[in-house]
Amino acid sequence: MKVIKKVLKYVLFFIGILFLAVLAILIGDWQQTSYLKLSHTEDAETNSYLIKNVNVLPMNQDTILINQTVFIKEGKIASIGGNVESDHLQIIDGRNGFLMPGLIDMHVHVWDKQELGLYLANGVTTVRNVWGMPMHLRMKKEINAEKIFSPMFFTTGPKLTGPDYNGDDNLSLHSKEEAIEKVKSYKKRGYDFIKTYNGLPKEIGDALISQAKISGMDIVSHPSHKVPYSYHFNAQITTIEHAEDIVQQPLNYRLDIPKLDQVVKTFSQSKNTSFCPTLIVYYNIYNMLSNENILQSDEMGYMNALIKMVDSKNQFERWENAKKNHPSIEKETLDQHRFHLLTIRKLVDSGVNIVCGTDAGIGITVPGRSIYQELQLYRQAGLSNYEVLKTATINPSKTHQVMSNIGTIEENKIANLILLKTNPLANLQALQNPEMVFIKGRKLDKEVLTKFEKKAKNRNNLLATIIRYIENTLIEK
Repeated sequence: MKVIKKVLKYVLFFIGILFLAVLAILIGDWQQTSYLKLSHTEDAETNSYLIKNVNVLPMNQDTILINQTVFIKEGKIASIGGNVESDHLQIIDGRNGFLMPGLIDMHVHVWDKQELGLYLANGVTTVRNVWGMPMHLRMKKEINAEKIFSPMFFTTGPKLTGPDYNGDDNLSLHSKEEAIEKVKSYKKRGYDFIKTYNGLPKEIGDALISQAKISGMDIVSHPSHKVPYSYHFNAQITTIEHAEDIVQQPLNYRLDIPKLDQVVKTFSQSKNTSFCPTLIVYYNIYNMLSNENILQSDEMGYMNALIKMVDSKNQFERWENAKKNHPSIEKETLDQHRFHLLTIRKLVDSGVNIVCGTDAGIGITVPGRSIYQELQLYRQAGLSNYEVLKTATINPSKTHQVMSNIGTIEENKIANLILLKTNPLANLQALQNPEMVFIKGRKLDKEVLTKFEKKAKNRNNLLATIIRYIENTLIEK
């Protein structure tokens, strides 16, 4: 008995030390992100302004409203016109710049709070996180309470797949009953949407769709190879993700234009489903194949420490080995990327609602900064600059009801805005390095945005990220 008590004493001592170590790491990480607190930024509580001498891109039509005054009242757009006056409001001189809705990234993977500031620094004022974990529920609660500066934040629950598709990045479901309970649980806990993933069979998929409708939760779908691609054209499935899955599934890995036309026709007949292409994450496979030093690039300094150490490295090695065994893979990857561009052009021409998503936060796809690359690829696909900008502004507002109050500059819309020096309708590069960002009416000037970006570079949060990842495995698995 004495031996057992002694062993128990040492076990409890070890657990206590481990608990204190974990607590110290998380407190240290919390202190590293204190710069995002509203109280640490000048005028943080002010969300009412007059923005004068500014040219407005409303994005509900292809036009520019010249020399306007925009009245932001308590975080919303109160009026847009030429003669708004007030003696009680701070006046911001737009200096003949261009004011447009903040950018929306509909497919991201957020790993830490520093990324939230990085998104804002790049003019992204709304993100849809598509791999939900417990940390995201805490993050969402803090953001919605307006305790920190962040883009508007929406998140799916964990990625749901079937019993044959195992992995630490998804959750395998084994029955209809389990699927129904997961949807109910995610709704109760505060996740915004359901994420379905590759490997989900029809029976379980049907149960998810049915319960999602009852629970009032939209579905974001990474298409499953267990069902026909057309299965995903369902009113409850708000967006279908990834251009490469069109090639991999209905086209059976062939760059077949006649079959593509059939898919596009079917897609256009589905009036409720939007498409999120995530072109840049696939194109980054080509970048890894063609640049052996890409992991040492300056851009990689903006990736989360754990992701850079594990996922970025593993993906690079995967494609490096594939190139050794299959020398033509670089050309084939580039050919498929170009086919993706054709796909986007055809989908837009057929009236499909395209929404911008980057898959940022995995591989070498950098949070915030990659949205410029994604939009440039849409331009390469043949879209006009206005069509390109729609994918990251008004088009996402047509997907989920909770996003209907953003994406345009109109009265009563939330004042998520970016102020640019030059006109993005003339040159998309104008989007880079915004002069100001407004998030729910709160102004972030260039000095603050620069600080947010610097703080996100080479951040030291490896252990904190590992702890949160373990937490996810213990709770969600």
